Amino acid sequence: MNGWIEAVGWTLVHFVWQGALIGAATAAVLRTMRGARPQQRYLLACAALLLCVLWPALQLFERMRELGPVYATPIAAAAREAATAPAWALRRHLDWIVAAWLLGAAGLALRTVAGLAWIGRAARDGRCDAAWQARLETLARTMGVARTVRLRIVDGIAGPVTALWWRPVVLVPAALMSGMPPDLLQALLAHELAHIRRHDYLVNLLQNIVETLLFYHPAVWWISRRIRHERELIADDLAAAHAGGPRQLARALSELEKRQFTHPEPALAANGGDTMERITQLLRPALRPALRTSLATALPALALAGACLAGLAHANGATPNLDGTVENPDKRAVVDFSTCKKPVWPQASLAAQNTGTVTLRFLVDKDGGVADSRVHKSSGHPALDEAAREGITKCHFKPAIAKKQPVKSWVMVQYVWLLE
Repeated sequence: MNGWIEAVGWTLVHFVWQGALIGAATAAVLRTMRGARPQQRYLLACAALLLCVLWPALQLFERMRELGPVYATPIAAAAREAATAPAWALRRHLDWIVAAWLLGAAGLALRTVAGLAWIGRAARDGRCDAAWQARLETLARTMGVARTVRLRIVDGIAGPVTALWWRPVVLVPAALMSGMPPDLLQALLAHELAHIRRHDYLVNLLQNIVETLLFYHPAVWWISRRIRHERELIADDLAAAHAGGPRQLARALSELEKRQFTHPEPALAANGGDTMERITQLLRPALRPALRTSLATALPALALAGACLAGLAHANGATPNLDGTVENPDKRAVVDFSTCKKPVWPQASLAAQNTGTVTLRFLVDKDGGVADSRVHKSSGHPALDEAAREGITKCHFKPAIAKKQPVKSWVMVQYVWLLE
C-alpha cells in the first residue's frame, strides 16, 4: 500500500473519535454559555472548528514525516495502529476509505466552485437600481463600511444574500424589490451590511473549505451550523441600530419568513439562523435562546452509525404511515396565502397588548384542504393561538408530492403577533 494513502487513511479514521470528542466538549461548554453574548459563543464555535482542522493536520504531518524519502516498510505509526485485529482489518480497506473521501471532497468542491461561478454571474449580470444603490451606499457609510458595496437584483434566491469579499455585492430577490415595504427592505439590507462590515463572507468561505475536507463527520457540520447561527444573531444586533430599531428588523424578518414559506426557492447558501429565534432575540433580548442540544444528545448525533441510520430513514421517508400521511415527501405542501384571511386579533388580547409567536401544525389532505390542525408551540396566550389557528385553517394548500402523486402530510406554520 502506498505510504501517503496509509497516512491519510489513518488520519481520516482517527478523526472519527477526535471529532466526536471535540463536538461533545463544544456542546457541553456551549450549554453552560446559554446566557452569554452571541459573540462569545461564536468565538468558541470558531475555535472548535479550527481545532477540527489542526488536530488531524498535525497527525497527518507526523505520519508523513515518519514515511521518510522512500516507503520501503510500514511506517512506525501504521505498525502501532495495526497491532490489533480490528485495526488490521481497517488497514486492508484504507485505500477504499481514502478513495471514498477523495470522491466526496471533490463533489463538494465542485459544488462550491459552481456556487462561486453563479455568484460571479449574478454580480455581473444582475439588474441595477440607481435609487436603491444610493440608499445602500448611504446606509453603508452610516454603518462604517468603507468599501464600495454593489446591489444587484436577481431571480432564483429566497432572500438577500451577501457575496464576495474584496468587492462585496448584495443580491436581492426581484420579488422583494417589488413586494416588500421600503422600510422593511432597508432593514434587511442593514443586516447584510453588518455581515460585510464583519467580513463574514470570508469566514463562511473558510467554513466551506473545512466542511469539504471533513464532510464525513457530523460534528463538523453541527459546529459549522452553530457558527452561522450565532453569526446571524450578531449581525442582527449590529443592524438593529441602523434599521429603525429591533422591532423594525423583527417585522422585516417576519415578512421575509412568510414570503420564503410561500415561495420555497432553493437558497444559494444556508444562513444558519432560525428566523423565529432571531425575532425573539430582537424583541426580548433578555431571553437568550437556549441551545437545543446537550451532551446526552450530541454524542449519538456525532456517531457515524447514527448518521448512516438517519440517512437511511430519510431515504425511505416517502413510505406512507399507517394513517396514510407521508413524513418526508419529495415536495412539501405550500400554503397559498392569497386564499387566506388575516387572523382577527382578539379584542381582549389587543387591549392587553399581548404579543408572541405561535407554531401551528396542519394535516394537509391530497386536495390541499386542511383535515386537522393543532397548536404545536403556544405563543403564551391561548386566545392568540386559537385566533391564528382558526384564521390559517381556512387557507388552501398545494398538497405535498411523493412519487409524482399528491399525498397527505403534516406541515408547520408560524404566525407572529406583533403590535404595529
